[in-house]
Amino acid sequence: MRSATTRARGDGMHMTPATMRLHGQDLSYVDSGDGPVVLFIHGILGSQHHWSHLVEQLDDTFRVVVPDLFGHGASAKPMGDYSLSAHAATLRDLLDRLEIDTVTLVGHSLGGGIAMQFFYLFPERVERLVLVASGGLGREVSPWLRSATLPGAEQVLGVVASDWLTSRLQGLAVKASDWGWRPGADVRAMWRGFRSLGDRESRRAFLATTRAVVDVGGQTVSAHGHLEEVEAPPTLLVWGSKDRVIPAWHALKARESVPGIQVELFEGAGHFPHLDDPERFTELLRSFVASTPE
Repeated sequence: MRSATTRARGDGMHMTPATMRLHGQDLSYVDSGDGPVVLFIHGILGSQHHWSHLVEQLDDTFRVVVPDLFGHGASAKPMGDYSLSAHAATLRDLLDRLEIDTVTLVGHSLGGGIAMQFFYLFPERVERLVLVASGGLGREVSPWLRSATLPGAEQVLGVVASDWLTSRLQGLAVKASDWGWRPGADVRAMWRGFRSLGDRESRRAFLATTRAVVDVGGQTVSAHGHLEEVEAPPTLLVWGSKDRVIPAWHALKARESVPGIQVELFEGAGHFPHLDDPERFTELLRSFVASTPE
């Protein structure tokens, strides 16, 4: 039984996330459309919301599965393991329950690192990799993520993410928009993620997730050694030229490690190129799937 419901396209697509009980915890996800399966994996502080506009454009020809990772969005935020391997195992279990054998993985930021770890653990289940501003391809990462690994970060987050402060910042943003300020995709996405840290469980999950892959000096997990040891599936890297979270030259470094990787740079885009130019990203994904064998 398919888990996401849709209304007729003429009335505008409406998706209702389903909930699956995995490992004693609730996992929220969308499962929409029919055809080759594409599994979207969001990044730190992300959720299904970052991919929703793509689901509406792609589920006419693809079966699109979009979960909220544990610790994010509407999924549970338990104490426990938030490593790349733990997230990959959860996604494997989700696919098992949905009776899906193989997928094209599309991972953004942290989600790119999870996608690569998924392939390393379960290579027979991956048809293609699409890595968007991906983690795990170099040491460099933004200072604000490194600061989350410092002692006392949870207490500081409790203050700066409080309703009192975020509501006032929201008010300032509204006034700035009245004066003509228009926030870009990066600002909108990061602000939405930041506002999700209002409760203690979300902050704890965010810190555990971040500290599993980042320390005060930068990213601690690298896929380069693994990529050089295995035969990679067809792989597409998408990056924004003005990414301030993870530098775009990580994509070029990855292409040196694994010849044959396709790299697409979105000029002027930031850390969320799929939000900066969703039409281009959608067409790029369609053509990549159509031009590469399973």
